[in-house]
Amino acid sequence: MCISILKRFWHSNARTPFFPTILPILKEEGVPEDLKYLAVAESALSNANSPAGARGVWQFMKSAADGYNLEVNAEVDERYHLEKSTRAACKYLKKEKERLGSWTLAAAAYNGGPGRIAEEMATQRAKNFYELNLAADETMRYPFRIVAIKEVMENPELYEYTVEKDHLYPAQNEFKIVEVNGPVANWGDFARQNGTHYRMLKLYNPWLIDNKLTNKAGKTYKIKVPK
Repeated sequence: MCISILKRFWHSNARTPFFPTILPILKEEGVPEDLKYLAVAESALSNANSPAGARGVWQFMKSAADGYNLEVNAEVDERYHLEKSTRAACKYLKKEKERLGSWTLAAAAYNGGPGRIAEEMATQRAKNFYELNLAADETMRYPFRIVAIKEVMENPELYEYTVEKDHLYPAQNEFKIVEVNGPVANWGDFARQNGTHYRMLKLYNPWLIDNKLTNKAGKTYKIKVPK
């Protein structure tokens, strides 16, 4: 499973510039840097859609998104908003680390659910993850999968994964912010008015999932517009 994930990641989405955005947020939130690899395990660093309904790089279900102030409706889905969903994932992991006692258990809870992990720890009198015997093989393997992903990604040449520098996607850091606090009748028109086009606007703002924004509440949205 780990190799399958890495193959998908390395040959398609690995070259997307997500880590430069994720890492500073982990640092600001006090979450270990290595947990960036949890996002690889979850989605191969893509805005994936799971059969169960999880969405985005961090694979939030709608119910969880609502609990972490990620807006989800027919026009906006902030599970695809990298900065906001990363902060939400950090808050989740910090809460479960505080509850369960370690980052390893918090990572396991991200996969298997915190209630299940807490219940199994109590039943088995386990003091840490490595004393647990979980029936769910996926959750039992999950922290080890994260470690394996880190090993391969930090030492790709040892595992025959190589990407030439000229094949890397550039970081999407050349943009300006345009604040929108009203409706937008058509994002294509908005893009043209701001010197770009619809495709690029969606690339920088994948959380805009419709071609318009009703925004009856007058909420302020920060839209990235490539320079």
